Amino acid sequence: MMDKNNIKIKFTSDAALLSTIGEFVRHHRLEQNKTQSQLAEEAGINRTTLVEFEQGKRSNTLTLIQLLRALSQLQVLESFKVEKKLSPLQLAKLEQSQRQRASKRKAPERTSSDW
Repeated sequence: MMDKNNIKIKFTSDAALLSTIGEFVRHHRLEQNKTQSQLAEEAGINRTTLVEFEQGKRSNTLTLIQLLRALSQLQVLESFKVEKKLSPLQLAKLEQSQRQRASKRKAPERTSSDW
C-alpha cells in the first residue's frame, strides 16, 4: 500500500521534481552561507550551470553529484544503494550447508613397500 507522499511524488511532473532538487541545492547553499560563485567553484562547474540547476532548468547527474559533494550532502544518495537480501529459505539452506562439527582426520593409508 502506498502512502500519500509516494502517491504525490508519483504524479509530480519531471519539471516539478527538477525544481525540487534545485530548491534542495539552493537551501543547503544558503544554509552554509555560500554564494553561487563559491559553490560553483567548489563543485567544479560554471556559475551559470548552478543558476540553471537551482531553477530546475538544467539537469545532469554528474552535476548533481558534484554539488552534493561540495555541500557535504552525499548521504542523500544512500537511498539509491541496493543491498542483496537473502530470503528466509535461502538463509535456512545456507545455514544447513555449514558444518556443524569437526570430523576425525583419517590417518594416511600406508602403502606396502617392496623392501
